[in-house]
Amino acid sequence: MLSTTRGIILHATPYNDNYAIVHVYTESFGRTSYLVARHRRRKTKVSFALFMPLSVVEMEVEHLKTREIQRIKEARICYPLTSIPAHPVKNTIALFLAEALYRIIHAREADPKLFDYLCNSIRYLEILEQGIANFHLVFLIHLTRYLGIFPNAESYTSGVFFDLLNGVFTLQPPDHPHYLDREESVIFFRLLRLNYENMAIHSFSRKERTTIINHTLDYYRLHYTDFGEIKSLAVIQSLFN
Repeated sequence: MLSTTRGIILHATPYNDNYAIVHVYTESFGRTSYLVARHRRRKTKVSFALFMPLSVVEMEVEHLKTREIQRIKEARICYPLTSIPAHPVKNTIALFLAEALYRIIHAREADPKLFDYLCNSIRYLEILEQGIANFHLVFLIHLTRYLGIFPNAESYTSGVFFDLLNGVFTLQPPDHPHYLDREESVIFFRLLRLNYENMAIHSFSRKERTTIINHTLDYYRLHYTDFGEIKSLAVIQSLFN
């Protein structure tokens, strides 16, 4: 039986000379893997060129719960992305966030609110003109809202420490090594107050930006033990240095 669903492209892994496994976060089935031909053939209705990181596609799929790798019968772009591929900074951000999402999202159940957040964020990045340097920071911290691990910003007062393990600000250093000192905690709290609407009027120094992204990823690693290293981190850090 065929189903129609939208999907956000996370990553493509070569399977052999002719096929790749494309990892997609779908609206209907959660994260799903699909086998896609890497080279266009006369009878192939699915172009591999559609499956670029963070592209949003509408797919007609054959989805069987007993099958690990599903099949796509047809696919089309939901809305063309022209600015992201052409803009060096946006393109680097898209590659970085796609890699992060590939490591974060593993659920095979649909989550409409999470899917809408991702779609709306991608569309916002496409039209964004100001505050681009803060986009990935704001994206990652607000993603935690949909994952159930958003830090407790209400616990902040002057001179506190941020407990990365428990997601709260504390008056005293916690009895484990996973926390930010007072200066780092102030910077992290500033991030918690940002959103897509106000991020253009806030700026961070090179040191602050490095601190924020490193500790945000540390926060994810503490809550997702298989998160691992982000290969594109060095690229995005050099971009804003």
